[in-house]
Amino acid sequence: MLSRNEVKYIQTLRHKKNRDEENVFVAEGVKIAGELLQSGFNIQKIYAVKSWIDQHPGLKNVVEVSENELKRISNFETPNKIVAIVEKNRSVQIPSLKGKITLMLDGIQDPGNLGTIIRTADWFGIENIIASNDTADLYNPKVIQSTMGSFARVNVLYTGLSTFLSGNNITVIGATLDGDNVSAIKKMNECIIIIGNEGKGIRKEIEPFVQKKISIPKTGNAESLNAAVATGILLFQLKLAT
Repeated sequence: MLSRNEVKYIQTLRHKKNRDEENVFVAEGVKIAGELLQSGFNIQKIYAVKSWIDQHPGLKNVVEVSENELKRISNFETPNKIVAIVEKNRSVQIPSLKGKITLMLDGIQDPGNLGTIIRTADWFGIENIIASNDTADLYNPKVIQSTMGSFARVNVLYTGLSTFLSGNNITVIGATLDGDNVSAIKKMNECIIIIGNEGKGIRKEIEPFVQKKISIPKTGNAESLNAAVATGILLFQLKLAT
């Protein structure tokens, strides 16, 4: 049974300030729980319904809750059997980017976009994402949910992009509206792809670091593409083109 203090504590973790202070985040659902159990993340506590607990015997720090109790601590209207309190990775060490395609996110604000970008990166085997400090928080519940567990396999480093790029010697490609047609770009094994803010694109102080601009040709009337959709198209071309 959940205590009032437990409910209040879990609800406070919806806010980044509290997640940072406690160094934990909330993860929900059967799929994400399964990914976490196979990952290196330390799960502090699991709140789950009896049917899920019966399928996972031997786990520590598990509290059985009812469906109604689960709703009280869930971030979603329809909770899915389990809510877990998980320790954040204290530090993300980005390995050498040599010989790899790396994503760089410049001010991606929407949590759903960020989560989908991480999931898409995982699909294409992208190991590392460099994110500006004003990009949405990786541990936002909506981001975690949108990744469908991919956050456990993709490194996300928050840093100042200008400083990072000033010490970089890898080709930097910027996704813009006025770049070369991406379909003309051949497969690449090493580069950094910058995806800009949903409304403003790549900020001006980052533009001098861009060595090549690429764009996705438009055949319809939409003003722009969703950032996550654009990321998937670009990665497909750069990773799998002949």
